[in-house]
Amino acid sequence: MAPSTFNVNVGILGHVDSGKTSLARALSTLLSTASLDKHPQSSERGITLDLGFSGFTVPTPDNLKESLKHDNVQFTLVDCPGHASLIRTIIGGAQIIDLMMLVVDVTKGIQTQTAECLVVGEILTQHMLVVLNKVDMLPEATRDEKIEKMKKRLALTLNGTKFAGCDMVAVAARPGGAVSMQPAEDIALAIGMEDLVKKLVEKVPKVPRSLDGPFLFAVDHCFPIKGQGTVLTGTVLQGVVEVNQNVEVPHLKVEKKVKSMQMFHKSVNRAQKGDRLGICVTQLEAKLVERGLLAEPKSVPTIDGAIVAVDKIRFFKGEVKSKAKMHVTIGHATVMAEVLFFGIPPASDSESTPFMSIEERVKGFTFDREYAYLPELLAAPKPGSKPKKPEEEGGEPVPQCGPQYAVIQFESPVTCPLDSLLIGSRFDADIHSNTCRLAFHGRLIQPCDVRNAAEMARLRMYKMKSKEGAIDRVNDAYTAIGKGLFKKETDINLFVNMKVRLEGDGGEVGTIQGSFGKSGKYKISFPGGIPAD
Repeated sequence: MAPSTFNVNVGILGHVDSGKTSLARALSTLLSTASLDKHPQSSERGITLDLGFSGFTVPTPDNLKESLKHDNVQFTLVDCPGHASLIRTIIGGAQIIDLMMLVVDVTKGIQTQTAECLVVGEILTQHMLVVLNKVDMLPEATRDEKIEKMKKRLALTLNGTKFAGCDMVAVAARPGGAVSMQPAEDIALAIGMEDLVKKLVEKVPKVPRSLDGPFLFAVDHCFPIKGQGTVLTGTVLQGVVEVNQNVEVPHLKVEKKVKSMQMFHKSVNRAQKGDRLGICVTQLEAKLVERGLLAEPKSVPTIDGAIVAVDKIRFFKGEVKSKAKMHVTIGHATVMAEVLFFGIPPASDSESTPFMSIEERVKGFTFDREYAYLPELLAAPKPGSKPKKPEEEGGEPVPQCGPQYAVIQFESPVTCPLDSLLIGSRFDADIHSNTCRLAFHGRLIQPCDVRNAAEMARLRMYKMKSKEGAIDRVNDAYTAIGKGLFKKETDINLFVNMKVRLEGDGGEVGTIQGSFGKSGKYKISFPGGIPAD
């Protein structure tokens, strides 16, 4: 019986020219159809223009044999592009990785795309390993000192992320920096590969993946084989697939039967979540499916809009306004979309609604409650955090936010699973400005037709409005008469118990108690008292 293999997908991400492809080449013993920069421009410039896949295999460590029940662990290396125009491909690649290797040029440190890759990794994976590449470029006399200095700098950067305290390994994947394909003897000169493989093995998931859910497969490459059919290579995102099973190409609405399958040139009859393989089907035009999804029939819809749970990415410095147009990456597509934000407001001005994760918001969303319209997306509180008082922020009022959501209208239809992750970006921003362009992330709750008024009426959304009035006179320490908010014909009973706030340092809050006379004046009660001045 052939030895069984457990597959782990390792995403290699980082800034352009940080050495990701060289690292994959130095680690690899197997090459897949999409691997190692076949595009002519890649060879000329030494950069990755598409997702490349390669891999290596090690015996399953003794401490994992009982839980994984496989003889070998295969590391599939996903080499993602790092240059600006194709960062959406990084997002597509990040959805299929179990573990992230963040490659940093030790001579340059964190750069714009390095930071964006870090943001994507924080959203989509739980495990990261930092690889300090190009250590051969440092003078030998001071190499160790400079490596330690860079590790300390990176540790400070990572302290504010989920990857605080993650392992770092120093390597030189391509000593000398030659652009051409290295011969085997040059690869053997690579520095630090043994330590890197050891760290990767330590991070192998301790438990097998769940196989629940309908079959879903991320296609990264498609090509015809004469006399056989069309081969789609990619990674199983969800569920299982077997030979002779019917599958669908969702964006084409075409069903095909699986004729045969291979994992790194070895025929298999069954594959499951996490596996990297090629699937052969017949009578499918390869050029129609260069990238996308393969799925259980009828399980992946095409949608024009969606209600989603969202959080602002804390590294994004700009405002994210309602009705703004953003680049939204969902499934394997990046399209322009208009966003409109809404949420559950805090219980009061000095309190925040208990923190809810995106997953909790997806499960708990209902049309049975009212939601407040949000003019912009606010920074999300951290789990367990408490809102700061104005005096702790230098006297400025601090915007509070509860759970936040968005209605998204896509400019063109997108095909995606019903629980898809998504990322909103400003790719029109200057890549050289050294600022993060990824603005928010979230998860799809349900599709919606934004143009259908009846459907959108189910979403009960209100806007907060305010008016300015004045104190006409003070009755006593706790009550006053106000004017200037209402016309004399206004029914003030409609506004009873609504709050008013005094301008000034104290900002005392009172409530409207009822009308006073017939000229539009009204009685106000201040439970905390009215300041003497």
